Amino acid sequence: MAALEPPFIDTSILIAGLIEMGDASVATRTILEAVVAGRLKDVRTAWHCCLEFYAVATSLPPGLRVSPQVASQLLKENVLGKMAIEDLPKAARLQCLASAVTEKVAGGRVYDAHIAETARAAGAKIVVTDNRRHFVGLMRYGIRVMTATEFVDEFGL
Repeated sequence: MAALEPPFIDTSILIAGLIEMGDASVATRTILEAVVAGRLKDVRTAWHCCLEFYAVATSLPPGLRVSPQVASQLLKENVLGKMAIEDLPKAARLQCLASAVTEKVAGGRVYDAHIAETARAAGAKIVVTDNRRHFVGLMRYGIRVMTATEFVDEFGL
């Protein structure tokens, strides 16, 4: 088992970890259960991820969709107060936008670029996401990008 670095959690982990989605929820749920139980400490996420979780959870297809009240409760019980909630520092916002232009980031991918830059600004060493290809740019800064399953396996959760 490797030495545990506190992870930065992406929206994809919050969604699959807090809303039952079959096999996709196994590793993500393991991570979030460890956070809530206090076995996984110093975990961080972005405020943007909290808002994105709320937006997605309340607009999923029927059968998976939750009400605004449930989405809020899930965040309160499992994220807020359990993880450090990061935001992109004001001084880094224009550089984030300039980087998006330089890297030809278009459409909704700008949101993942924002989350990635928030993780980098927060000093993350590991980003856990099930959308790895959206975060591979972080590797040039020495930040590991791992799936939930890789994280659970490597750190023995």
